Amino acid sequence: MKGRGFRVVFFTLLTLGAATALYLWLRHAEPVSVTVVVVQRGVVEDTVANTRAGTIKACRRAGISPRTGGQIDRLPVKEGDKVAQGEILMTFWNDDLNAQVRLAESEYESSGAKAEQVCILAQVAEREARRLRQLKRQQLAAEEAVDKADGDASAQRAACAAARSAVNVSKSRLDVALAALEQTRLKAPFAGIVAEVNGEVGEFVTPSPVGIPTPPAVDLMDISCVYASAPIDEVDAPGIAIGMPVRIALDAFPERRFDGRIRRIAPYVLDREKQARTVDVEVDFDIPEACDCLLPGYSADIEIILKARAEVLRIPTESLREGNKVYLLTADNLLSSRAITPGLSNWAWTEVDDGLQAGDRVVTSIDREGVVDGAAAKAEESGRDD
Repeated sequence: MKGRGFRVVFFTLLTLGAATALYLWLRHAEPVSVTVVVVQRGVVEDTVANTRAGTIKACRRAGISPRTGGQIDRLPVKEGDKVAQGEILMTFWNDDLNAQVRLAESEYESSGAKAEQVCILAQVAEREARRLRQLKRQQLAAEEAVDKADGDASAQRAACAAARSAVNVSKSRLDVALAALEQTRLKAPFAGIVAEVNGEVGEFVTPSPVGIPTPPAVDLMDISCVYASAPIDEVDAPGIAIGMPVRIALDAFPERRFDGRIRRIAPYVLDREKQARTVDVEVDFDIPEACDCLLPGYSADIEIILKARAEVLRIPTESLREGNKVYLLTADNLLSSRAITPGLSNWAWTEVDDGLQAGDRVVTSIDREGVVDGAAAKAEESGRDD
């Protein structure tokens, strides 16, 4: 028993000696260079970002194609032109339809003149019938003459009504001819920019067959209003809602960030081959005037702010180790492992509920060689923008 106790004491002293030697070695070893950030108060947000690049889109965009085929006769616009609502974009050969319209107009005028003639005769017959009825009351006209005058007046009234109906028929035929002529003209449904024109004067254009999409004759977009559309992973979709604030970043303007709000969340999930399932989200810009410089087609990234807390203790998320631990650089320039209680977090910042206080120096270069608990260290400038 005495020998066993001696061995326990011996190994205990040996372990203590090794630990002491390690501690002294760490104290006198060359200090490891680390980057540190001073723990301060600030804003921490819980955010969700798009999984793939989003796109700036025009609020209104129309691919305009003819309802019937035809040969392009006039092409008064070109790509990049600004057009007003109702302006003609493309006209097809329509001499035959113009002739039909002129014929229908002539028939309409002719039927109108005939109706006027017949109705005047009806008025004359009605006056004659009234005159004979008055003479009959004075015993100056025969009953047979009165009956004949009443019959003529009735017949003329019917002829007038028929003539007026014929005018309406002629008007309808003219409307049909005008409608057919109108189909040979593509007009702008709204004011905008001509983005694309498919066709040249003299070429034939045909409408798309059922189930086979073809390029539109004219692609028109209204760039006075734009929005951002981006795919969000299906896992993140349940946490977002219409009206949530969003930050929008564009590759074309790397130094700028645009504020916006969710205006629409697609009510379905897109399942594309070899890609994660996503939900499309549309974002309006808070200040429309700020996006006058944006063009449809720009790539855009959105960051949806789910929650935000202001004036909380925070540390860079990159400084957080497994097990919710961080390295502190103490006043005597030693590294000290510290467990913390994290709160709200994103890729940049993590809220600290417990374990740290303002002014503590947290190490962000935790993957460098020599960064271990108890090691001597010296601080570098972090270069982080707080």
